[in-house]
Amino acid sequence: MMRERYCYREVLPFIAMVAIEFSNVGVNILFKAATQKGLGYYAFIAYSYLISVLFLLLPLPFVFRWSRGLPQLNLSLIFRIFLLGVIGVAAQLCGYKGLNYASPTLASALSNLIPAFTFILAVIFRMEKVALRSSSTQAKILGSSVSILGALIVLLYKGSIILSTSSPTLSPTPLSPMGSTSQTNWVLGGSLLAIEYLLVPIWYIVQTNIMKQYPAEFIVVFLYNLSGTLISAPICLLLEENLSAWKINPDITLIAIVYSGFFCTGLSSLVHTWGIHLKGPVYVSIFKPLSIVVAAVSSVIFLGDALYFGTLVGAVILSFGFYAVIWGNAKQDELSEDFDMRPSSSSKSPLLLSYKGKDNEETTHC
Repeated sequence: MMRERYCYREVLPFIAMVAIEFSNVGVNILFKAATQKGLGYYAFIAYSYLISVLFLLLPLPFVFRWSRGLPQLNLSLIFRIFLLGVIGVAAQLCGYKGLNYASPTLASALSNLIPAFTFILAVIFRMEKVALRSSSTQAKILGSSVSILGALIVLLYKGSIILSTSSPTLSPTPLSPMGSTSQTNWVLGGSLLAIEYLLVPIWYIVQTNIMKQYPAEFIVVFLYNLSGTLISAPICLLLEENLSAWKINPDITLIAIVYSGFFCTGLSSLVHTWGIHLKGPVYVSIFKPLSIVVAAVSSVIFLGDALYFGTLVGAVILSFGFYAVIWGNAKQDELSEDFDMRPSSSSKSPLLLSYKGKDNEETTHC
């Protein structure tokens, strides 16, 4: 019984978050390939939301049958889910436009800002208890800082070429700020990506608040994607007036749209919602540093980019930061479980009292 609980609460979320980061990098690479074939990026966003709604619509009647014991959806809850859709669409608009100007490598590098943004916002909204003398809190702060440092090294330091391919599967795309991409586009793309990664932790926090009141991941994600479709469709139609940009060809364009709708907008949202409900927003965000390693390797294999020494050094530093935050969360979970096993009146320790159990509705654990 204890082993099954450990697998569900620790092993399964870890595997799921790692798999989602791999799929998200795949979406970025396919997006670059599809836009090179003429698909407009506004059309890509609208189609992705539509595919995700169709994907989630099929099992919805069975989910509603299993969820009869849930509270009713009131107006306040529906408004917050709609707000979640607004934040999600805004993040996608900024992210894909930034990716259009820049590259998957830059997007993955800047995604390392998410853990820091999430941790700060979670503290501001009192969703994360901070005890500076606690080793778990120190590990999270240090790990986030080291992750950002590693991302900056990958972004700013290239060094010598370690590995490169001469016959890329797809058309080569400049993936380095020192490459052929203009500096203006690189800065503009990076700024838009930074805005996206500021909106993402806000999305996590709003999602956490919703899941406390309505703990049905599938229904919430379906309503979120439905809201995203209703919001993105008219906006993207207004912004993309060229009808040829909406054309779907039976090539990499179709693969990119279906893959994005199924994995990124649909399955990714579902897994992140489940992860937030189970582990908290900070835990979900700390897996973002992994994407830069995946992007670097994928760019060598699929886009014909070179793997540089700076990328390798940054990836090693990112790994230290990544596992430092993982250790901090595990340590905090251990302290919480120890506190839950004690009688409520037997302990007066301020440190232990600052941690709540994962099932406590007043505090979201990371």
